[in-house]
Amino acid sequence: MVRGSAGVAVPGEVPGEARADTPVPDSARLRRAEAAENFPVALRVLPTRHRRRLQAVYGVVRTIDDLGDEGEADAATRVAALEAFRADLHSPTPEAPVLRALARDAPDLPHEPFDRLIAANVQDQRVARYATWADLRGYCALSADPIGRIVLALFAVPSDPALLAASDAVCTALQVLEHCQDVREDRERGRVYLPAEDLADFGVAEADLDRPVATAELRALVLHETARAEELLAQGRAVVGRLRGWARLAVAGYVAGGYAAAAALRRADGDVLGRSRTAAHSRRRDILRRLPGVLLARGRTSWSRL
Repeated sequence: MVRGSAGVAVPGEVPGEARADTPVPDSARLRRAEAAENFPVALRVLPTRHRRRLQAVYGVVRTIDDLGDEGEADAATRVAALEAFRADLHSPTPEAPVLRALARDAPDLPHEPFDRLIAANVQDQRVARYATWADLRGYCALSADPIGRIVLALFAVPSDPALLAASDAVCTALQVLEHCQDVREDRERGRVYLPAEDLADFGVAEADLDRPVATAELRALVLHETARAEELLAQGRAVVGRLRGWARLAVAGYVAGGYAAAAALRRADGDVLGRSRTAAHSRRRDILRRLPGVLLARGRTSWSRL
């Protein structure tokens, strides 16, 4: 769900000595990574205590993804770094600054969702292609869905199967939209997240992902995956209506971010390779413009009405 350059920390955290295989924290880099996300990590209108907790979570999630994407390391080195970070996460006295910040600002969060995020990044070192949509959804259950569950736990939302399923749908949608936007970047890492069966159905060869401009077939495929993500958002948006207070606002920001990302991909006509690929990424004002509609709408609503 989140990707970017290595080395992050929670703003205000004083850097300390981290393990040799853990990225060195850098609050400026974290802020840049936050700004590049499809969704607002912590809306500015949220109280400081909630913003700090959300940013502490983001620092850990960002670091996990950075360890899995470290370009200069081989797969075995990345796996070792991820496993070392997992051990540090479970330590009563973690060494990594981002984990110390998490222990300070959100000590009540369970470790299990973070373990699933680590497992997703370990899987990235071993699996670079997904044959079917169902296979990709299975990957998203590790790489994206845990983040929504962490956010619900952070706001002390009582566990409910229907609520968790709606949250998972939103998170998977956000991940799929990011995969669509980042086709080139993922390809450069040797990964293809567009399902192989869909590539075949739309007549897209993997070599087409290396072109300077997306072919008509690739654009059609990207718009197909975008529509799937929109359907997941429609299924999952019910999570907003089930929440109250600051949790409702925070989660609505993520849903609005999904709709804005889908609209951006359509605005670029699915060209995620050419000069228009920057248009495939949403802007903060697009997210904020959709936020009231997400907060006020009830039931299933088409993205075009938001």
